[in-house]
Amino acid sequence: MDRNSAIGLTLIAVLLIGYFYWFSPQPQPVAPDTTTTHSTAPAKKDSLTATAPVVNDSALQVAYGDAAVAMKGIETPTVIETADLKITFSNKGGSIKELELKKYQSYQQKYRTKEHRPLKLVSPEFSEQKLLAQFQGRELDLYSLYYQVDQKQEGDTTVVTFTASLSNGSSIAHTYKIPKLGYEIGYAISSKGLDSQLTGDNLSFQWKYDAQPFEKDLTDTRNNTTITYYSDADGFNDLSPRSAGTQAEALANPVKWVAVKEKFFLASIIAKDNFAGGELQTSMNPVDSSVVKSTSVKLLIPKKSLAGTASFKFYFGPNDYKIIGDVAERFKDNVNLGWRPVYWINKFVIFPVFHFLTQHITNYGIIIIILVILLKLVLFPLSYRSYLSMAKMKVLKPELDEIKERVGDDMTKVQQEQMKLYQQVGVNPISGCVPVLLQMPILFAMFYLFPASIELRQQPFLWAEDLSTYDSLIQLPFTLPFGVGSHISLFTLIMTISTLIYTWQNNQLSSVQGPMKSMSYIMPVIFFFFLNSFSAGLTFYYFISNLVTFGQQAVIKRFVDESKIRAIMEENKKKNAAGGGKKSKFMTKLEEAMKAGEEARKRADEEKKRRKS
Repeated sequence: MDRNSAIGLTLIAVLLIGYFYWFSPQPQPVAPDTTTTHSTAPAKKDSLTATAPVVNDSALQVAYGDAAVAMKGIETPTVIETADLKITFSNKGGSIKELELKKYQSYQQKYRTKEHRPLKLVSPEFSEQKLLAQFQGRELDLYSLYYQVDQKQEGDTTVVTFTASLSNGSSIAHTYKIPKLGYEIGYAISSKGLDSQLTGDNLSFQWKYDAQPFEKDLTDTRNNTTITYYSDADGFNDLSPRSAGTQAEALANPVKWVAVKEKFFLASIIAKDNFAGGELQTSMNPVDSSVVKSTSVKLLIPKKSLAGTASFKFYFGPNDYKIIGDVAERFKDNVNLGWRPVYWINKFVIFPVFHFLTQHITNYGIIIIILVILLKLVLFPLSYRSYLSMAKMKVLKPELDEIKERVGDDMTKVQQEQMKLYQQVGVNPISGCVPVLLQMPILFAMFYLFPASIELRQQPFLWAEDLSTYDSLIQLPFTLPFGVGSHISLFTLIMTISTLIYTWQNNQLSSVQGPMKSMSYIMPVIFFFFLNSFSAGLTFYYFISNLVTFGQQAVIKRFVDESKIRAIMEENKKKNAAGGGKKSKFMTKLEEAMKAGEEARKRADEEKKRRKS
């Protein structure tokens, strides 16, 4: 080693020793544990109770100017408890440090650790807020000041005010109003003389929030976690919830509210007027199972609003359609009810009936059964028409088979002969499809209803411990492909079996042959893989729907006389032969389309022969 290298290494060693000696963290004294409800007391956790490090007053004066007087203090909590919430405020920052939902638990707490603790939606480990302003030429985080606390009652509402006074006589206050019931928290920022000392047009409210895994299925929770927002110019919007990477969006227009939406819970801030704009971002680390998604919210608060009182409110609570409708404009869109017209069916038909049943029945498995029966009764006329159409096709099946044997492999000729037969006997071949298509919006409505219904969350039924997620009675020692997972949902399995039986029965009545018939058996198997990780409530609904359909068909069969159907068809055939029959518009257009297709095929064949010659 040469002389220069030795001197360099010696200097680096001295610098490192000096750094660790002068800048190593010092242990903080812990205040006594005397937290009480509706009181100001030292916190239970070290993260909420700490003695401020001793800092030279002149250094603070240089760093923070007239705000230096509010940069020293001892952090103490104020705990407010209502019927629904337990909120821990801190005098350092005058902000919410912890918030528990008293009526909810995480899946891990309830079913794995068996700990009866409320669900903690906000905690210092997963949530950090800043309120940045340009004060006397410096960037100042107003949530880093130490505040004086005042608490009082206004009827059923608890009012907590945090006030910080600066050395120049100005002050800033954060006021929270917590009602006796509900999940909304009023929030106001007011100042006295401070606004004139701030530069720039806006304050920056910054919120970093890590969504925690409260549910059983982490993948499903990630697919339903995002940031949503609403503005008068853009309406309701969100960042792509299924993105596996980083999503970012700049908000150029004024924004009314922003929410971090998990599958069943919301953490949001709503402005009385508007935020001037902002930036949103979500990101996900697929290997970190302790965090669903990391979110970052930056919102601009007009400085001029501090000349009076800037009013906001927080909503920390369930993503429940019945509760969030009155929180803010379009706030209920956080519950995804599907696209139009599925949305209308859910909003005006399914949801009202479902919620009516929940008010009178506590067993959600029974509620689903009743819901199936009610919908089947309403749709019974369509089911009857569909079955009648299949019965007609069953009567015609021998003649349809005879056409195939007689014509051979010429599918065009087979279709023409079949259409001629349908015309003679007065049968519309797709009349059975129309009732099925009319029932499809109901099936899709259920597809959105059950996964989005917080009412099903942690509601057990039979072997399923939670109807809002998949039942995993059958665990596998390996992981199935196509996203199926390492389990088999028993409700999905019996739904698939019942669907295959239903398909087999329909195929006995249908004239469908070949690949289409095989496909009818393949589709239920495909849906098994697709629905295996879906809500057990959804697959249980489809299973019960199949059972009720079997019963309906058994009843309808008693009133459908195939001999009478045959007699009517023969009568129609005689009328058509005598020239007294009337061809329907649909059959006429279908016949014209088939003729046009046949002519086009012939022209193509002739053109091909001409080119060869």
